[in-house]
Amino acid sequence: MRMLRLRWHHHLLLAVAVGVLAGWISHTKVFWQQDENAYDRLVGNWNYTADPSLLIVAIDDHSLQQLGQWPWPRSTHARLLDRLQQAGAEHVALDLLLIEPDRKDRNQDTQLADAIQRSGNVLLPVLAVAPSDEAVPEELMPVPVISAVAAQLAHTDIEVEGDGITRGLYLKAGIGSAYWPALGMALAGHVDPDAVPGLASPQDTALTPYQWHRDNYVRLRYAGPPGTFPQVSYSDVLEGRIAPGMLHGRRVIVGMTASGVAPRLLTPTSHERWMSGSEYQANVASMLLAHNAILPLMPFAQAFFVALLVMLCALATTSSLPPWLVAVVAIPAPLLLSFILLRGFNLWFAPVTAVACIVVLLLAWGLGRIRYWRRQANRDPLTGLANRMRFEETLQLETDAARRSGRPLSLLLVDVDHFKSYNDTYGHYVGDRVLRQVASTIDDLTRRPRDLAARFGGDEFAVILPDTPQAGAIQLIENLLARTRQQGIAVDKGRLAQISLTIGVHTVVPTAQHPPADLFEAADAALYRAKEAGRDTYNADPPPA
Repeated sequence: MRMLRLRWHHHLLLAVAVGVLAGWISHTKVFWQQDENAYDRLVGNWNYTADPSLLIVAIDDHSLQQLGQWPWPRSTHARLLDRLQQAGAEHVALDLLLIEPDRKDRNQDTQLADAIQRSGNVLLPVLAVAPSDEAVPEELMPVPVISAVAAQLAHTDIEVEGDGITRGLYLKAGIGSAYWPALGMALAGHVDPDAVPGLASPQDTALTPYQWHRDNYVRLRYAGPPGTFPQVSYSDVLEGRIAPGMLHGRRVIVGMTASGVAPRLLTPTSHERWMSGSEYQANVASMLLAHNAILPLMPFAQAFFVALLVMLCALATTSSLPPWLVAVVAIPAPLLLSFILLRGFNLWFAPVTAVACIVVLLLAWGLGRIRYWRRQANRDPLTGLANRMRFEETLQLETDAARRSGRPLSLLLVDVDHFKSYNDTYGHYVGDRVLRQVASTIDDLTRRPRDLAARFGGDEFAVILPDTPQAGAIQLIENLLARTRQQGIAVDKGRLAQISLTIGVHTVVPTAQHPPADLFEAADAALYRAKEAGRDTYNADPPPA
């Protein structure tokens, strides 16, 4: 029972160690690309009905043809805002950088500022840009006369992953601290700092007051592929070709979509189609309005789940469950957990590290089992020595090797004297102990790499000694007999029962006329003669010179 507890503790410690290693691998994000591919497959077609209040007023190719080369006078934007205000638009995100005053006509800035003030619901973007990699980033804000009358300023920092795909964003950002909301969040009306979802930036505490801080990271759940949100042309709104009813009560994003000018984004829903920055902001607003933000698990929780899944798999390999059942359950378990957390709770668990570690663990376990089974197929289960099948294979190989090399080969056949009496007098349990003790003694004395000790059957053992002359074999036999006589075996009430062995040995330099069967028969004949001589001795054939 104590042995079972020790074995259980050993398995548990090993499982914990494997789990901790898997958690560390997860933390280092070794499989981040594979995890992102899994994420893209899970969310790529996971669409939902976009919020109907959102509308994109697009500065598209048609508008550029109608209104001329970009940039347009700011009075043009003022006219558009008046149109939207008259139609009853609820909010307008003017997603245009207005960071420099109009150099030709300062009155243009004033006209736009007046229109923004009349609307009272215009959001303007802020962007952080660093002149170089070493330089401190600067916030690019609209010119003061315009920003002063905006309903709210919001950042347009778009998070692009290392593989070029946009999957998430920081809902708050700013120089020194994260105080600007994302433009899409401001458009949705999320202004309560206590109600903003998302994970805190792990680097935030290490940044200086002069750096761009980001906070509240979420994965963006897209309403659908590019083209999901309704879109009207800027020039059509400006010229009154869009019915006011289509603009009434809308959250409007005014932004660039024209080819070659607008920013182009790849998303998990793109399917090789580009998404404009305006539609990206519309997706942010729609996601927040529908409470569909996807939160990645916190790093500790992510590593914990990976470690737990791998640890449970490691423990399952020590159970009596069939290997195929362990594999069928363990390999898809991380993917199933990821799917359930994502679709049921809007939580993202990256599963690939757990799957990879489980597959490697199961492969290692399978290889170990194969090696164990192969070893068991050649081992005697009681004594741990080679069994008869391996003995016969080895005897053939060593006979061939001795024939090629011209070196002597010795074969010992060992018999436990009066073995049946141990079983009859003390019981089979003592008989088994006798066999194990004799096997252990023989194994201790046959330590050369090519020496082979085998249990030939019942109470008989065999020892193959390659490159061993008769004198060397006899030296080993005398040591074996002496050690066996000294040991004995404990029986009832502390008494010791003596053990003795009878051994036959034959040494030969094999030729083509000496098959393995002849070597065995000669050693067996020597064993028979030793028994006739009174046992607890040995006989060598041919006799020592």
